Amino acid sequence: MLPRPAPRRRQPSRHGRDRPGPPRERPPGRGRHLNAGRWQRRPAGSVTFLCISPEVVMSDLPLLFMAGANTVEEQRARWERKRSRTAKELLETEHRYLEQLDLVVTFFVTILKAKGTLKPAVLETIFGPLESICSASHVLALHLERGNLGPGLENFCQNLELYAHYIENLEQANKTLKEQLRKNKSFRRFKKLQEARPQFQGRRLEDLLPLPLQRLHQYKHFLRDLLENTNPDSPEYQKLAKAVKSVSEVSQWVQDIIHKRENSLQLLRVQKLLKGKKIQILTAGRWYVREGWLLVVPSKGEELKPRMCFLFSDIFISTKPCHPLHPLNSNKLACQAVYPLHQCVVDKVFGHTKSQGGLLSLSFPHKTLLLMSSDQQDINDWYQSLAAAVRQLKA
Repeated sequence: MLPRPAPRRRQPSRHGRDRPGPPRERPPGRGRHLNAGRWQRRPAGSVTFLCISPEVVMSDLPLLFMAGANTVEEQRARWERKRSRTAKELLETEHRYLEQLDLVVTFFVTILKAKGTLKPAVLETIFGPLESICSASHVLALHLERGNLGPGLENFCQNLELYAHYIENLEQANKTLKEQLRKNKSFRRFKKLQEARPQFQGRRLEDLLPLPLQRLHQYKHFLRDLLENTNPDSPEYQKLAKAVKSVSEVSQWVQDIIHKRENSLQLLRVQKLLKGKKIQILTAGRWYVREGWLLVVPSKGEELKPRMCFLFSDIFISTKPCHPLHPLNSNKLACQAVYPLHQCVVDKVFGHTKSQGGLLSLSFPHKTLLLMSSDQQDINDWYQSLAAAVRQLKA
């Protein structure tokens, strides 16, 4: 049996005798409910229903409509605050961007033109339309300072071709800059003196040249935020929408160029890894996908053969290392086989469960290639990449 609770301790009275104190008043609303205008005690755990008469509802309808109107106004006010913050941040970052562009134009482009340290063709290759980009940004900053977002951005989008031309030539600009630093002693000394100025704060010319590329990506995000927080009925909305579309298209075009360059570097790297030039890796339309070590399972029960495999968008290559003592090709790979993927069927033999490892089957018209790995995740990734490449070719 549970022990009985201790009795409530009585408070001593002023006359020295213990007696219970006077009953306390329970505040309204505790343990009671509204029923027919009377307060009554309700048992614990009960549910209270609040009934409102139609007269009360009809009398409060204007208040409800006012509450809805306030909600809409509050939402519009939040949008306007976000829009103002984005516009302010765009202007602040534009000023910082212009400060760095002015450093390059003032202390490099202008002075180099006057001194003739670099030939005009070399100067054009390194800096391109940077002066025009700087001028366009000054005009944009002036519009932003005056609060003319729509007209300012609409006018700025007419200069996006300058960004496209500059970014497309950026890789060649870096190569020419390195070449001039190696060959041109006077330019090397000039560059070192200019970068030592306090205005540069330790930044090098190589760090400042990619600024337009970085700024283009920032424009895309700023303009999207402005559009999302602008009233569609506003006269600036259509101008902002056109600006977002223009910047997004140029940004996507730039991303495609960067992706193609990275792919070309990968193809060239693999071409240099292979011994000889019998296999032409650098082919138009070919994309690098992945590479890694896999075990090739022989058809006659021989030992597993480790092979470095390369997957491209249209072919699969199996290679093995050259002899480490070879005088010319000790660090290269010898190609064992090239498999075209347009007639390939990829199957996963095992590796469906959580067990270790897996086995893939690549079936061709006159040959079947079995590939094995002790890492199940690795074999799953290879399967997904191979299957996707085959689907893309057959699409």
